[in-house]
Amino acid sequence: MSAPALPSLSIDADRLIRRIEELGRIGRGDDGKLTRLAASDADKAGRDRLVEWMHGAGLELRCDRVGNLFGVWRDGASADVAPILVGSHIDTVIDAGVYDGCYGVLAGLEAIETLRASGFKPARPIAVAAFTNEEGVRFAPDMLGSLVYAGGLAIEDALATIGTDGAALGAELQRIGYAGADEPGFLRPHAYVELHIEQGPVLDREGVAVGAVENVQGISWRRVAIDGVANHAGTTPMTMRRDAGLAAARVIAYLRDHVAGSNAPSVATVGCIAFEPNAINVIPSRATFTVDMRDPDERRLQAMEAALADFLDRLAAAEGVSIAVERLARFEPVAFDPRIVELVEDAARRRGLASKRMASGAGHDAQMMARICPAAMIFVPSVGGVSHNPNEFTRDSDLVAGANVLLDVVTRLAG
Repeated sequence: MSAPALPSLSIDADRLIRRIEELGRIGRGDDGKLTRLAASDADKAGRDRLVEWMHGAGLELRCDRVGNLFGVWRDGASADVAPILVGSHIDTVIDAGVYDGCYGVLAGLEAIETLRASGFKPARPIAVAAFTNEEGVRFAPDMLGSLVYAGGLAIEDALATIGTDGAALGAELQRIGYAGADEPGFLRPHAYVELHIEQGPVLDREGVAVGAVENVQGISWRRVAIDGVANHAGTTPMTMRRDAGLAAARVIAYLRDHVAGSNAPSVATVGCIAFEPNAINVIPSRATFTVDMRDPDERRLQAMEAALADFLDRLAAAEGVSIAVERLARFEPVAFDPRIVELVEDAARRRGLASKRMASGAGHDAQMMARICPAAMIFVPSVGGVSHNPNEFTRDSDLVAGANVLLDVVTRLAG
């Protein structure tokens, strides 16, 4: 791709960092923990502040029916021309850090404000998005807002989704005032770029400033329920037990051994588990747990799923238990647009920043947007690879550097 000269622009570093810190204070409880779940009162407060910033930047505010929020800068660009879209999300996990998602939204807003102030005349509109329920903590699946936007989930099904607290997403969006009028997908992007902290240790460990993300791992989520027989923990011989807890432990060990022996970048995690009756002196009659499997290659991910199904069949017979599996979510691996990946690398090089091509181990709104337009991501280092944790941290210098790379990529795409 040809590379015209870039304007010598830089974002307002102080404003970006100040906004990240301010948004990071919204949703903190009396215990100091940050929790801003989708469509909650805390989410409303965060959205309200973001809307104020968007209004202050002179952007046109739009909100669709699933609550996806957009700030659009046209500056004379025709409404018939597809926009450049940037953004991420501002909902969080429970006891979160301040950067995940929020950084991409605020850096996108910052890029637009910088271009406006410079007198730049975009050939395409530029818009910044904050997608609903990316984390998937309160409502399933994760990345729900962008999935609906890309046409992967019907809007009525999404609005009827029941959260962990028994509330319906549609009713909660109405309650907090963010059930918009626009149909999801109303703004069809020419390209989508998402800036994000890595949430992993690679860039920090290798001393690389910028990740040019070329793909996202596929994700397979399952809930497994194993039914055995409850019995006395002291009087039942080990050879006569139908122990659901033991069977669950064998699944966990199997997943670890299978992935470790695969010589591939596959990962597998059991993140939730519960026993019934959950008593110290009773053999578990039931074990329920989740399985999260990921791989950047679809064939390997399918092979992992098939191998797990085969193991569960053999385990049920060997332990005298019954096993039921429910599929919670399934997303295929996504390859990003190579031209935008090259733009990210080129922008980093022009800024004197080291970069590397890499895969994302986490799911992001960008993988949904890639269904409807060319898309890519930019990563900056996460110190120690820590994320979904209050100790999540990225140095101010890296935050500013990533925002400037985003600025340059948007300039190229919109210019």
